[in-house]
Amino acid sequence: MSEDIDQKEESLFEAPPMGEQERMVEAILFATAEPITVRELEARLPHGCDPAEALVHLRKRYEGRGVNVTRVGDAWAIRTAPDLGFLMQKETVETRKLSRAAIETLAIIAYHQPVTRAEIEEIRGVSVSRGTVDQLLELEWIRFGRRKMTPGRPVTFVVTQDFLDHFGLESARDLPGLKELRAAGLLENRPPPGGDLPRDADDEDESTEGQSELFED
Repeated sequence: MSEDIDQKEESLFEAPPMGEQERMVEAILFATAEPITVRELEARLPHGCDPAEALVHLRKRYEGRGVNVTRVGDAWAIRTAPDLGFLMQKETVETRKLSRAAIETLAIIAYHQPVTRAEIEEIRGVSVSRGTVDQLLELEWIRFGRRKMTPGRPVTFVVTQDFLDHFGLESARDLPGLKELRAAGLLENRPPPGGDLPRDADDEDESTEGQSELFED
């Protein structure tokens, strides 16, 4: 009986046509500076809308345009097409430069996440100052991850959605691989002391397999 009532209530609210749903999602993405998730879109759209399907159509409609509908982690945003980024140079100039230590620390976290401070220091071969980590936390490019289930339960660090958004990445898996960096001349042919940063995607999958029991939820 209750199921019949629920069905009648739902039937009172007919979802807008998909074309209209696309327009609504487009308007929200255009007006929102930060990437927005499908769940957040569902909360804003009328009852019965399917923002996930609307995003699929909208993304296809924006292919080849000056701006694209881009996935950032588990969220979505409208961003300048990658090949036109040079036009936005004045708007994207970063007035605050990262130190070499911060860049190295950020790279290690991106390729080895979740990673503890001790593991970062082992890979770099030098200690990591609190100021370096604080700077990356302040930029919101890294955040605290789960604690590792080892003596002392050290906290880990992972990159954030803001980091992915800034560098135009859908996920950390889109970071350049070892072969790509070597081909670009950005990495020597021998691994650096204390680690093999960065690792290829296949190596990443193998290394993270079976590690869930090492971290607490």
